[in-house]
Amino acid sequence: RFDEDDLNYLFSLKTNDEKSYYFEKEFIDYLRNLKLTISIEGVHEGTIVFPHEPILRIRGPILQCQLLETPLLNILNFHSLITTKASRIVEVAKGSSVLEFGLRRAQGIDGAISASRAAFIGGCTATSNTLAGKLFQIPVRGTHGHSWVMSYGEELESFFAFAKALPHNTIFLVDTFNSIEGVKKAIEVGKWLKKQNQKLLGIRIDSGDLAYISQEARELLDKAGFRDTLIIASNDLNEEVIESLIKQGAQIGAWGVGTQLVTAFDEPALGAVYKLSALKNESTNKFEHCIKISEQSVKTSTPGILQVRRYQSQDKFVADMIFDELIPFDEKNPMIIDPVDQFRFRSIPKDCEQEDLLKPIFKNGQCVYRSPTLQETQAYLSKQRSYLHASNKRLLNPHTYAAGLEKNLHQLKMDLIFKYKTQKFCKN
Repeated sequence: RFDEDDLNYLFSLKTNDEKSYYFEKEFIDYLRNLKLTISIEGVHEGTIVFPHEPILRIRGPILQCQLLETPLLNILNFHSLITTKASRIVEVAKGSSVLEFGLRRAQGIDGAISASRAAFIGGCTATSNTLAGKLFQIPVRGTHGHSWVMSYGEELESFFAFAKALPHNTIFLVDTFNSIEGVKKAIEVGKWLKKQNQKLLGIRIDSGDLAYISQEARELLDKAGFRDTLIIASNDLNEEVIESLIKQGAQIGAWGVGTQLVTAFDEPALGAVYKLSALKNESTNKFEHCIKISEQSVKTSTPGILQVRRYQSQDKFVADMIFDELIPFDEKNPMIIDPVDQFRFRSIPKDCEQEDLLKPIFKNGQCVYRSPTLQETQAYLSKQRSYLHASNKRLLNPHTYAAGLEKNLHQLKMDLIFKYKTQKFCKN
């Protein structure tokens, strides 16, 4: 909808020559009375999806559909990017907790809030962002900073002061001056805590050789009787670093991941697009296929009223087929073809379970979908991840998952490309 101040602003916009207005009064009145009548189908949040697959399908008057393009892409691109990054980190952490610590490095307050939500869905167990905790009921976790230690005359004094102030949250940041010495002082305070019937919950290491320091710290803690004290690591962590530290035998039980997660540091943008794929002919009342052609095959759109069918066998994803609801196909012997390499194709094995991924969300402008809780969505994603073969989840050279166009849809796409390419050629 458009509020009056929105409409007043739009009506005030002038053309470059400042002599006339962009929008006529009749159009402003049209926006004032606009009622949403679109229908939307989409994949459940937390669903694993692959390149070229539609994740939303919007149907309705073209003006309404176009108005939604920018906000939908803004939301979906960023949330999907951060959830994917979090999921990759959680996967390599192999059951140890991943804490989202990115608030101070996120792209603004709004980016930080969105990142906290998306990271939790991706599998993070908690956030340091207290506002996100309030808004989304995400568990909040954190430790004191280096400034806490530096504001006291001595490190041991700062640990004691913290333990007295928050005896139920005693996680000490031990690397302000010397990590190993910091661990020894944390143990000293831990012994005092035991006498108060409290526990030394953990220590955090934020710099240096994390593998070596964590091993030394674990040995010191175990010898002192603090076998259940958690070692938390932070400091520009990502999935590659965490995987390497685990292979080195690092004794780390939880990972505080900030900048690299909430900014998706190595892949800072996701390129989901929004394309017209079918248009209803007013005279025939039938849909006609639309295609956007590019010199790059990867940027050529797929025509049709698209749906994704996922095939599954023995609790593992087998393949995804993108098909057009306007085109009949052999459902008993389906074949898929790679959207960018027609020489890569495969038949779907028989006796697979199947599910169409795009589900109704809005119907004729009315919401028909119950949004699950964030915790339910996180659990759903975790289950999805377990259905994906280990070879598809490798960080280095992962095996390509079979996701392609149904054979008849692929042929239609090729025919349309040939049609428009040859028309252009003839005109020249």
